[in-house]
Amino acid sequence: QSALQRDLEWISKVRVNTQAVLKRAQQIQGQKTPKKQWQAAWLLKAVTCIDLTTLAGDDTPSNVHRLCLKAIQPVRYDLLRKMDMHDKGITTAAVCVYPSRVADAVKSLKAANSSLPVASVATGFPAGQTPLETRLQEVRMAVADGATEIDIVINRTLALTGQWEAMYDEIRQFREACGDAHMKTILAIGELGTFTNVYKASMVAMMAGSDFIKTSTGKEAVNATYPVAIVMVRAIRDYLLCTGHKIYHHVTGQYAAYHELPMA
Repeated sequence: QSALQRDLEWISKVRVNTQAVLKRAQQIQGQKTPKKQWQAAWLLKAVTCIDLTTLAGDDTPSNVHRLCLKAIQPVRYDLLRKMDMHDKGITTAAVCVYPSRVADAVKSLKAANSSLPVASVATGFPAGQTPLETRLQEVRMAVADGATEIDIVINRTLALTGQWEAMYDEIRQFREACGDAHMKTILAIGELGTFTNVYKASMVAMMAGSDFIKTSTGKEAVNATYPVAIVMVRAIRDYLLCTGHKIYHHVTGQYAAYHELPMA
């Protein structure tokens, strides 16, 4: 039995304590939030973590160009000056577009003399239901056009039917197609059914080479919740303890209004 098979066998036996997760989520939501200048500092930090995104059917080169300019200067200059942050180079983390618009984003950012990364969704986003070779080709095309971050989506059918090795194999192929580009694996948590499936999908995605695990496509009815975040972050912690390798958590959608978010 290979090491991979042993790991997958262990993952298949994992069960998440739902009541414990819900209790912890309630405790987090009851914590105090930062005020005044500390609140402003956290909000500004949040801006720098955003992938400014357009994933619309009517995207055009001009839409993408405007998005890139907004990503380069996401906060009004007068506000930054009041906070004495006008010379700190505040930008979003990246610009995110469909594969067909990657070249437009790269061109716009280059013209603006910006090194901001271009991210691209791929692998049959948002459903992940296209043939595997088509999904792989999407990744290769986006990378060839200049994307340095690729947001892949898992095939939810594999998770819902417990085909964890098949999911691992698909994600490994996406990892290879990404080359040097960072790979974010979107779990689409609103379609996974249980916390246990979220944990298992998180672990498989990390084992297969993901740099980030991401809550959702933004297209599902449920995109992010406190309990799901706890499960995903716990999986990241467990993976770090087992391997020494740090993976990152990316949220799509919103948990709540900013004034309800605890900073712990």
